[in-house]
Amino acid sequence: MSGMLRNRGRRTGEVNRTLLGGLDRLFVPLLDRIDRGLATGSLDVTLPGGGFRRMGGRAPGAAAVVDLRHWRALYRLATGGSSGWYEAWVAGEWASPDPTALFELFVANRQGLGDTARARPWSRLARRIAHLARRNDRKGARQNVAYHYDLGNDFYAAWLDETLTYSSAIFADPAEPLEAAQHRKLAAILNRTATRPGDRILEIGCGWGSFARTASEGGRHVHGLTLSTEQAAHVRALGLPNVEVSLTDYRDATGTYDAIASIEMVEAVGEAYWPDYLAAVARLLKPGGRAAIQYIAIDDAIFAAYARNVDFIQSYVFPGGMLISESRFRAIAERAGLEWRDAHAFGLDYAETLHRWRTAFDRAEAEGRLPADLDAAFRNLWRYYLMYCEGGFRGGGITVAQVTLVKPAA
Repeated sequence: MSGMLRNRGRRTGEVNRTLLGGLDRLFVPLLDRIDRGLATGSLDVTLPGGGFRRMGGRAPGAAAVVDLRHWRALYRLATGGSSGWYEAWVAGEWASPDPTALFELFVANRQGLGDTARARPWSRLARRIAHLARRNDRKGARQNVAYHYDLGNDFYAAWLDETLTYSSAIFADPAEPLEAAQHRKLAAILNRTATRPGDRILEIGCGWGSFARTASEGGRHVHGLTLSTEQAAHVRALGLPNVEVSLTDYRDATGTYDAIASIEMVEAVGEAYWPDYLAAVARLLKPGGRAAIQYIAIDDAIFAAYARNVDFIQSYVFPGGMLISESRFRAIAERAGLEWRDAHAFGLDYAETLHRWRTAFDRAEAEGRLPADLDAAFRNLWRYYLMYCEGGFRGGGITVAQVTLVKPAA
């Protein structure tokens, strides 16, 4: 496992303590702005020194509790946005019995809060300059994928379900086993391809092979693309009939396929490369062929502000990641000659999937099943990441959906 893991959770931002001391008078107005922005739900805050304040409470919603242990946490939030808030958590400047509820609350009130919890322009500029080195050109995409997916198959196997599916399931019932819900999702993607036994499917971003297995068992031939050496090795070791996998960038794929499947891979593409991705889909599909895409989208109303920032996930977890704007992505798809059909969103299913993953992650840690070279800082980073994402889906600011893109018959 790569040596880059050990310090992954430690890159907290430095704080100008002299400046901080002169900004104390700004913290109460910041709390006032947060209070005004909470149209739903409530936030109970224990303040440094033992004071207490309740914010919101105007309408039902998420009920969050925060122990604000140092005013510096609000400084980090005000200057560094979601990345700064994570850095404050690492530094022990705030705590909560349920951070997921806090993230849900902030996302649910995204319109009222506006830029209150986003990085200030000077901090945003510094983070974006650093982020430029992580753009998803061919070299950068391979490095970004390796940073996230090549953590080791044993790491992911410790807390994903037995299918090793790292994407949202579709639940028929909240009590349903995760593995069954994942099989339902995989079957839904296969059904969208409208393929028959013997047909050829290109999977852009094959993960650890769960869809390839589903399609192979249904008699399809699958060519899986990945940039992760760990994933490629795992899929090859499965020995699935009629399945091949290659370390190939989607831009370099060749041939013509009856259908394409791509499950939560487009989030690794980046806005600048959406036209390349969709042009590749159009080029690789046969006339009349279908592409079944599962994607994560952020609320169009806040996409512009999101795109200007480098958020916590981009800073610490997936350096090349970017959620899509459905309207912008759809417009590019249609300009590429692809028809957008039958979109179906199921964001709360992702919240449940993430909750299951976090429960399994915590159990794996307690039982000592996480790889030994992953230190406490890394494990805490990933726990925070899973809570952060769950809160986003529960708050409605992000969703997951499937859509079928159809290339018109010649």
